[in-house]
Amino acid sequence: MRRLLAAILLLLGATAARADIKWEIVKTLPHDTRAFTQGLFIADGQLYESTGIVGRSELRVLSLDEAKLLRSKPIRTDLFGEGIAPWKDRLVSITWQSGLGFVWRRKDFKQVKSFSYPGEGWGLTSDEHSLIMSDGTAELRFLDPETHKERQRITVTWDGVPVQNLNELEYARGAVYANIWYSPMIAKIDPKTGAVTDWINLSELVASNIGRDSGAVLNGIAWDEKAELLYVTGKNWPHLYALRLTQ
Repeated sequence: MRRLLAAILLLLGATAARADIKWEIVKTLPHDTRAFTQGLFIADGQLYESTGIVGRSELRVLSLDEAKLLRSKPIRTDLFGEGIAPWKDRLVSITWQSGLGFVWRRKDFKQVKSFSYPGEGWGLTSDEHSLIMSDGTAELRFLDPETHKERQRITVTWDGVPVQNLNELEYARGAVYANIWYSPMIAKIDPKTGAVTDWINLSELVASNIGRDSGAVLNGIAWDEKAELLYVTGKNWPHLYALRLTQ
């Protein structure tokens, strides 16, 4: 943990002054403080969320206007839920250390199939061609969205240095946005090269939500393409925010 904290301090020192993406809060919504948020995305005019912790992991659908819980589905009680991503009319989810992923029908959370992958699963998102997965390292894996086999992987870097602890992911406007575990920074990543092109510094939101729970880190990024707003939250946070971004 000391090494992790030292790495985070170095990261913050290097990026805080370079976070050129400015933001303003457009809307503040309630968030279930029992939800250990692992994944977040917007589809069908609704907000989809996955939560973690063995025995408590579940998939959720929330209303976009009020973040009211509309439907939930627990996953296997022996699994630790992680990231989720949309693909066509389905939802793909991964788990932490079990090497298991699942495909669900979005409209009713009926399980369609399962698949496996090596190593850990952390964050998940999708672009027009691939599922994009993080595993807690500095690498992003690109998976075939139908077979779930790995096509390629890239190393995410900032000024040539690998950015470790990539967590929850979101694809928006040609870039991958990534939470960095235990950091208030969101990296904007070029998915072709892995280079971090900019940062969003959400220290202010982290300070007002984390309280005394050191595990209540920033985690959860969802892009509302229609409204052009970025929704963010954290593990066990009391609030979820819709942000307007400016350069």
